[in-house]
Amino acid sequence: MFDNHLFAVMHGNIPGQSIVNKFGFNGAVGSTLEPVADGAVYQTPTTAQSIEIVSDSTDDDAAGTGARTVAIQGLNAAWELQTQTVSMDGTTPVAIPGTWTRVFRAKVTESGTYATQTAGSHAGTITVRNSGAGVTWAQMAISTDGFPMGQTEIGCYTIPAGKTGYLLSKHVSIESTKVPNVLWFHREGADTVAAPYDSMSLFERHNGAADELTYAPPAPNLRLPEKTDVGAMAYLATGSASVSIEFQILLIDN
Repeated sequence: MFDNHLFAVMHGNIPGQSIVNKFGFNGAVGSTLEPVADGAVYQTPTTAQSIEIVSDSTDDDAAGTGARTVAIQGLNAAWELQTQTVSMDGTTPVAIPGTWTRVFRAKVTESGTYATQTAGSHAGTITVRNSGAGVTWAQMAISTDGFPMGQTEIGCYTIPAGKTGYLLSKHVSIESTKVPNVLWFHREGADTVAAPYDSMSLFERHNGAADELTYAPPAPNLRLPEKTDVGAMAYLATGSASVSIEFQILLIDN
């Protein structure tokens, strides 16, 4: 049975409240602790950056058969939520308007292909990165069986300025026969640009996880103030494994 309050929030019937659903996937978690996200990255600069988007396929173009437009969601220089939609230009980088302190989602919004079970909405791997072919911020992947995902899988989020988050639930799924360690962290005061900094703190560890794990208490027990980073990282003692995570946050205006 749905919680009546959360159901009303999902319908947009409670002003100043919203629900964020985040999911992440890392298909090659190794022996080094890394984010559960495409490309194993979640950039956390202390100052806003200029970023760009590019594909490794010429078909992801404003008039192409792949992704024509992509929406990027994250935080601006004031740590406020922002979304920008840009037209793709294939393998030529396109500047994303504004400056960014975080990027936690990118999604194809227009495609040149009517997607089916055999044809996806983009043609290549799409990368969001620092301007001038800098460090990667996010990747929209092609799966191992060759099917385009249509949006990023980033198992991290940052609470926008002016809002407070409450962790409602989380879920971990592990590749069969593998036993990675999955660690959940949060760090408040992401906008603190000089020492002393707020600490990055573990709030739950799944050590040697070998099956699906679900956390859904009757009431949230983790409060996330504005400008707090939250998400999962993972590693294995030996070998590699795929790990996926999902979590849900209730956002309330301060």
